[in-house]
Amino acid sequence: MAERFDFYKQYDQMDCGPTCLRMIAKHYGRNIKLQELRDLCQINRSGVSLLGVSEAAEKIGFRTLGVKVTFKDLKEIELPTILHWRQNHFVVLYKIKGDTYWVADPAAGLIKLTGADIKQNWISDKEALEGIALLLSPSPQFHEQDEGEQFTVSWSSLFLYLIGYRKLIFQLLSGLALGSLLQLIVPFLTQSIVDIGINTRNLNFVQIVLLAQIFLIIGRVSVEFIRSWILLHISTRVNISILTDFLIKLMKLPISFFDTKMTGDIMQRMNDQKKIESFLTGSALTTLFSLVNLLLFSFILIYYKTSIFSVFAIASGLYIVWITAFLGRRRLLNYKSFEVASKNQSNVVQLVNGMQEIKLNNCEQTKRWEWEHLQARLFKFNVKSLALSQYQQGGATLINESKNLLITFLTAKAVIDGSLSLGAMVAIQYIVGQLNSPVDQLLGFIQGFQDARISLERLNEIHQLSDEEPIDRTFNNALPDNKDISINDLTFFYPSAGNDPVLKNINLLIPEGKTTAIVGMSGSGKTTLLKLLLRFYEPQKGEILVGSQQLNQIAYKTWRSSCGVVMQDGFIFSDTIERNIAVGDQYPDYTKLKHAIKVANIGDFIDTLPLGLHTKIGAEGNGISQGQRQRILIARAVYKDPHYLFFDEATNALDAHNERIITNNLREFFENRTVVIVAHRLSTVRDADNIIFMDKGRILEQGTHDELTLMKGHYFNLVKNQLELGV
Repeated sequence: MAERFDFYKQYDQMDCGPTCLRMIAKHYGRNIKLQELRDLCQINRSGVSLLGVSEAAEKIGFRTLGVKVTFKDLKEIELPTILHWRQNHFVVLYKIKGDTYWVADPAAGLIKLTGADIKQNWISDKEALEGIALLLSPSPQFHEQDEGEQFTVSWSSLFLYLIGYRKLIFQLLSGLALGSLLQLIVPFLTQSIVDIGINTRNLNFVQIVLLAQIFLIIGRVSVEFIRSWILLHISTRVNISILTDFLIKLMKLPISFFDTKMTGDIMQRMNDQKKIESFLTGSALTTLFSLVNLLLFSFILIYYKTSIFSVFAIASGLYIVWITAFLGRRRLLNYKSFEVASKNQSNVVQLVNGMQEIKLNNCEQTKRWEWEHLQARLFKFNVKSLALSQYQQGGATLINESKNLLITFLTAKAVIDGSLSLGAMVAIQYIVGQLNSPVDQLLGFIQGFQDARISLERLNEIHQLSDEEPIDRTFNNALPDNKDISINDLTFFYPSAGNDPVLKNINLLIPEGKTTAIVGMSGSGKTTLLKLLLRFYEPQKGEILVGSQQLNQIAYKTWRSSCGVVMQDGFIFSDTIERNIAVGDQYPDYTKLKHAIKVANIGDFIDTLPLGLHTKIGAEGNGISQGQRQRILIARAVYKDPHYLFFDEATNALDAHNERIITNNLREFFENRTVVIVAHRLSTVRDADNIIFMDKGRILEQGTHDELTLMKGHYFNLVKNQLELGV
């Protein structure tokens, strides 16, 4: 019999993707309406893609990974998972046992299949015996986020990271329990050696007890080895899960967020996750069993001598009070240290990436001194942190050692008085030693808890930011039939006190299928206008329409999938040329790739490379010139085959020969596409259907090249030197 799995039947022929996602959500405890999942999957007449299902799953709180997996490895992945079935359908694989596979097919019901059936229906690559699967695992956001509310990371949500590893944690706790039991036997064995073995001069008895202790030690070491391996597996997976959720959230934020955050600040927050993971899988679990040990050994100490336990309890109370007295100061140092560490991280990235400019401008010493000043600030914080730690540790050690000396005196006195045997005294000393360990670990636990809580607060600063596409807001997933872009009374200024508007009362029509060029002096607002069209920011006043539809009502992914973009500061990834051009496709379309290379006139350069398209470029690969970089960015935009093209100084680094070839190739590619070009070079814009001249955030002139030249106004003055028009 198959285990129980909540099944839903698809209502329509194209509903298989959302229905599979609905079944998996129900499996993990959430009942989500099919219509909501349809909207999130961006369903259309053709159904949904695996990417659409993945994006919808991440919006409701799943972590996803689309993979090509072999039939053999299918048994190793986390279930349930979504399989791409017969290349045109989705099903849920929810259980495997031997050669029997249980599948929930939204079109057919719950079915039991053999391995041969799976191969026939799921394998897409017959040679490699591989098929496509979408792996899903719920994040804390899935369990805790209510519709319309922003998810907040809490302690309860953090412990949800451990739920997925219940078996491993049970093994870990069992090992710790066994270790504790083995330790409990030791004081009684120690007492028996002294009171029985030594007093009766029975060497055989002593040897037997010592042999038993050797086996106990071997047992404890073995348990510790296994515990360390289990802990490594749990901590690694939890750390990856926390970072994955952080990156998922980071990638949902608006582009404008990354304009205001330093790289070092984001990277330092990612490093900060280690403190949370360390606390969850280290301090929390070990301290739990330390407290169990504390409880057990306390009862044994009471059994031996109540007065000695009273001394231990009072001293331990003082020890804890002393430790917690320093937490406020330590918290303040943590915040200041984070700020300096993030600046240091940014500085190091800047030093490495900017080494060429540093050397060209002979500013090695200045930049090194800047770095050294930051190190000096970090050193000061480390000194303060060490001093605080020493005060804390010094007082704690004084309390602890005074307690140990007092207990030694009291047990020795009890032996002399005859109320305690010598063996019992040795056993008590061992028990106190075992009790000291949990109390010492408590210091690490309290500090770890504070570090994790501070990291949690910093993590929530990111998680509490609004997503680019909030899940409670509905966006249109298709562009209107009329694709003209209209800008009405648009005003924009960058967020900061006292800033003047960068764009003032802009009114503009960008007709569908035409090329619109924007020119003007530097700082006139051209690039800002382009970024508003690309939805980097939202205007403070006015509106941008696509046909009759507000641009901000269109889903970001829908809009961006329709836009090919070449920005001045376009990024080249440390990857192959092929994957830099086909940046959005895991498996590039070689017909589109060849066409993009031809339009960008970069084929000759690629042919000269030993590995051709598979040559690695970027920070970790071959260096490329600015012209080659721009041509790769142009090829990337062409490969996307978009309806809209936005070029910001896309050819300013090209030589005249390449520019002419690429301009001619682009002219053909531009046909029936809506193109917006920002440029200084007039050879790039002169053939545009409409040229906009901007100055100080306003549109001063617009028309064709010939019309604006005849006006002999601002445009004429800008281009006369380049085109040799004369005065």
